[in-house]
Amino acid sequence: MVLFYGLNKGAGVERVGSMIANGLSEVGHEIILASLGPCDTPFFPLNEDIKIISLSGSSRVKLGHTPNAIYKIRKLLKTERADIIMAVDTKSIPYTLPATLGLKVKHIGWEHFNFDPNEGISRSSIVRHLAARYCDSVVTLTERDKQYWLKNTRHKSQIIAIANPCPFPIQEYIEENKKIVLAVGRLHREKGFDLLLEAWLQVTAMMPEWRLKIVGEGEERAKLTELIEANQITESVELVGATDNVGHYYREAELFCLSSRAEGFGMVLTEALAFGLPIVSFDCGPGPGEVLNGTGSILVPKNDVGELASALIGLMKNDEQRKTISLRGKEKVEIYQPANIISEWLDLLKSFE
Repeated sequence: MVLFYGLNKGAGVERVGSMIANGLSEVGHEIILASLGPCDTPFFPLNEDIKIISLSGSSRVKLGHTPNAIYKIRKLLKTERADIIMAVDTKSIPYTLPATLGLKVKHIGWEHFNFDPNEGISRSSIVRHLAARYCDSVVTLTERDKQYWLKNTRHKSQIIAIANPCPFPIQEYIEENKKIVLAVGRLHREKGFDLLLEAWLQVTAMMPEWRLKIVGEGEERAKLTELIEANQITESVELVGATDNVGHYYREAELFCLSSRAEGFGMVLTEALAFGLPIVSFDCGPGPGEVLNGTGSILVPKNDVGELASALIGLMKNDEQRKTISLRGKEKVEIYQPANIISEWLDLLKSFE
């Protein structure tokens, strides 16, 4: 059984969770998707033989309803005779841990965010320590994050790193010269598009023929639009909005930029690599460094707008460097293809037998 907070949104956790559920279903595992929130219209496609069950109706379970959520999860585990429960996002551990007490059910906590050893006492840190001690396994997205868990928790669980799968196969190289920099993500402060626009002021002054496209929608659209208009860069910047064909924008781009203030993994990086895009990224968590290692793409210090602009300009001026990075990136992204990632999940599941 795979437990989500909801299935109707098009966020990264739902996307990768749906991919793993589909992959495990395709190799013969019986998959039940249980949702603490809305799941009547799943955003991402799911195999027909996957059973979807709502635990809370039309609204997300609140903390005040924790006993009811625990009861429903426990009842479902018994009714469906589940062997394993996978908590997609360790935030749901306060529900799943007590729900599995006394049951012969293996428990996986799947962490999608960075472990911050300096966080201090908070709800998230308490939950992580509980997961490390009482889950049968904790899955992190990077090796570096795995080491944080091992060094900073009193763990009894099996802590392993399994990266997110890349949603796209490796693309054939099409040599075009469209001079487009692409960024993809929710228009949210965490994604740092305001920092990217600040850097773009320096970039467009030096390389006026290049354009920036930002694909995604969110609460900061009005703020970002105001920044674009106030700085008179409307001719070189486009807020594309949400799309169901992000592949089109990867295909037409020549560079990719990740300007996030924090990233647990950064699936957009593997997507960009699959399309052969050289990348400039802030070093904003374990994910970018691990994904881009060995590709030739460029990491710059977190939130350093000047370095971000400088790295973009440097790659824009160097056609040969972009071609070299493109080839190395495609080689690296092979390890993130779904078949390889599903194989790692299967190894974990077999370890419980």
